[in-house]
Amino acid sequence: MSSSAIESYNKGKLGVIGLSGTDEFCDRVDFYLKKFNEGDVREEGTYLIPIKPSRFGTGEAKVTILHSIRTFDVYLIVDVFNYGVTYKMYGQDVPMSPDDHFQDLKRVISAMCGKAKRITVIMPMLYEGRQHKRVARESLDCAMALQELMNMGVDNIITFDAHDARVQSAIPNKSFENIQPTYQMIKACLKYDKDIILNKDNTMIISPDEGAMSRCMYYSSVLGMKLGMFYKRRDYSKVVDGKNPILAHEFLGTSVEGMNVIVVDDMIASGDSMIDVCRELKKRKAAKVICFSTFGLFTEGFDKFNEAYKSGIIDAVFTTNLIYARPGLLDCPWYHQVDMSKYVALLISELNSEHSISEFLDPIKRINAALDKYRNI
Repeated sequence: MSSSAIESYNKGKLGVIGLSGTDEFCDRVDFYLKKFNEGDVREEGTYLIPIKPSRFGTGEAKVTILHSIRTFDVYLIVDVFNYGVTYKMYGQDVPMSPDDHFQDLKRVISAMCGKAKRITVIMPMLYEGRQHKRVARESLDCAMALQELMNMGVDNIITFDAHDARVQSAIPNKSFENIQPTYQMIKACLKYDKDIILNKDNTMIISPDEGAMSRCMYYSSVLGMKLGMFYKRRDYSKVVDGKNPILAHEFLGTSVEGMNVIVVDDMIASGDSMIDVCRELKKRKAAKVICFSTFGLFTEGFDKFNEAYKSGIIDAVFTTNLIYARPGLLDCPWYHQVDMSKYVALLISELNSEHSISEFLDPIKRINAALDKYRNI
């Protein structure tokens, strides 16, 4: 059998299923997929496969797939942190929790009845990913969830900027891809202020804690910038809201006086820790303070960030559109959204065509090309 015949045999019909709350993002992914695969779209004119989630009055649920998926190469896109989706339970509006979204994901896989040729789950922010290790007699929900998905027939799991990618050790023989949005963040910042990225002599990369050092080291390496780090001095004798309170942020690194600094982390939850770090940098006379975070949860709203922006503590915050944006976020003067839909569509297209995605896992060539483009400008 020729190589082209083998490739044609392996390539299933492309289908994308967006779970609750991902409609806008999936529409953008579908738009780019049609551009990449012109002339290869299903007769419906879309790669999106419709589903119907249903709820009973008790809150119990089911999902119905409204299109055949036999021999399809199916990509499930799920945002388990979209609390903007609600359902009725005993007459009350209930926001969907991460557990609800994860259960719906399993319902869709169950509804496929094993008919899909291949199943890939794209879960940008990993379900229970913050609980990545056991420090007491406590559950390891993320590890169990990964194993459960694989046991249900999922072939690949794709996530972005996992809190700790070592969770993949729970499924060592299965496909797990952890992708960093480094290229898109750098490109967005170049559009915001190219001098910050291009001038390595007056810009530093700052890690807000020891856990973020690996991603900060990558930024520092590809951009040729100095690296600094804060570490959190905690009170381990107390537990407040499920975590040990931070006593102080201690800084390790060279002087930041007069420097532009980019603080890089995987997520902004309440934002307290990020703002504390930015405040400490301003105390040390940093010029501009910019935050890169893959996921902007903003669990306690924007008031703290609005005040920090007005006070000159923070100049800009960049997060992706991989998860639900809290209402009002896009209107904040300090906020910049990094669109990842084209990138996700490209990943799907390459995987469906049985092509390697190595260059997406390490986008150094694309980063250098973007830097050269702006240097020439």
